[in-house]
Amino acid sequence: MQPVHFDKQHALHDVAATRQLEQQAHRALPPHTLMSRAGLAVARLALALAPHARCIWIAAGPGNNGGDGLEAAMHLQRWGKHPVVSWLGSAETATEDTRASYLNAVGAGVAFADAPPATYDLCIDALLGIGSQTREPAGRMADWMVHINHQGAPVLAVDVPSGLQADTGSTSVLRVKASHTLSLLTLKPGLFTAHGRDVTGSVWLDDLQHGQADAAALAPTAWLAGHMTTASRTHASHKGSYGDVVVVGGAKGMTGAALLAGSAALHGGAGRVFVSLLDGQPMSLDPSLPELMFRSFETLDLDHMSVVCGCGGGTDIAAILPRLLQSAAKLALDADALNVIAQSTPLQTLLCARGEQQRSTILTPHPLEAARLLACRTSEVQANRLERAQQLAQRFACTVVLKGSGTVITQADHTPVINPTGNAKLATGGTGDVLAGLIGARLAAGLNGFDAACQAVYQHGLVADLWPPDQALTASHLAKALTA
Repeated sequence: MQPVHFDKQHALHDVAATRQLEQQAHRALPPHTLMSRAGLAVARLALALAPHARCIWIAAGPGNNGGDGLEAAMHLQRWGKHPVVSWLGSAETATEDTRASYLNAVGAGVAFADAPPATYDLCIDALLGIGSQTREPAGRMADWMVHINHQGAPVLAVDVPSGLQADTGSTSVLRVKASHTLSLLTLKPGLFTAHGRDVTGSVWLDDLQHGQADAAALAPTAWLAGHMTTASRTHASHKGSYGDVVVVGGAKGMTGAALLAGSAALHGGAGRVFVSLLDGQPMSLDPSLPELMFRSFETLDLDHMSVVCGCGGGTDIAAILPRLLQSAAKLALDADALNVIAQSTPLQTLLCARGEQQRSTILTPHPLEAARLLACRTSEVQANRLERAQQLAQRFACTVVLKGSGTVITQADHTPVINPTGNAKLATGGTGDVLAGLIGARLAAGLNGFDAACQAVYQHGLVADLWPPDQALTASHLAKALTA
């Protein structure tokens, strides 16, 4: 058993793959072995998390997730704790494994109750796990989930918190908010994107002494990004070694967005950064960033530049998008550029043509912008972020960065990556412009679109994670905290 740290990549497997591993284990092991291991893992983690707990309430559902809870109760009872189990199942209807765990719990003298105890020191949520969660919880299960969330005791969820969809990170209206989650056999994508990060708490993994080798042989559904380091700079290098970035945007009243992107490109290590503003006003110098060079769009040599387009561009960006799509060597499209493309079939055709020409193109939509590009609702994007990001990548033959909690990075020929860094400090104006500028710097440094996106998204979120908790994080400070 180990906590999930973000210092390395982790393979993520969906429910179908996890079920496949379960079936392999059942064929290879004696009956009840897998549930025995799962229950022991749950009990051990419960003891580690709350070593001084006396009363431990185990809310057990009717399926195998409840069986894991019953098995854990047996161990906790034998170790001198006082587990109380509220079970929604019955010995007559339970699976063979769950029935065996029920008999183990009864034999150990575990107490059973139809309702939660008046007080308890730890709750083990073993209600649903990765089982079917398509319907809103009702009846006693719903009552217990409400109680779990309002009682205030620490909560250990078995496999996934009840109400969380393991594949997508979407939730039912009623869901358990756990302090810790012990994922069994595999890590699931839904633990790390959409609502997953809000309800899982700290995530732990136990492969039950079976899953590691077999999981490695299964193609992952996605990867959880790990720490990424940029290549060290050689002494005999110069500004030309790190490429040119041009930021195109900043329509009237929105020049700040373009300047933030330019600042991020500078602090992210680009050799030179040009800014082409669309507000119609001449600008030769930003005193706070004298390194930025201002140029009119018409004078730029786009064939040899990494272009960041859309930051504060408004509708003015529409007039220059055809040239950008046809000429830019490497292109990151953000914000208003995406909104304009979503409304224009000719521009979508030009965007697809870039993929056929194997030109690096990165789209960085937030969920609403992704919904516009896919002609669907934002709720549909959020309901399955992995799938929608992959649809965008396939449709437009490009790299997609679907922003949000657990940002998804994907392209047609890659397994998606879910980014684990970042927090709600990024929920402020301009941080998306900073990300776009940093992606531009990574493209200019010579990375391909997918790697540039993965590196930039990870670092962008990491700055927020390392930011002092008592200080607000503004986009301008975020840009200046970036490193090459």
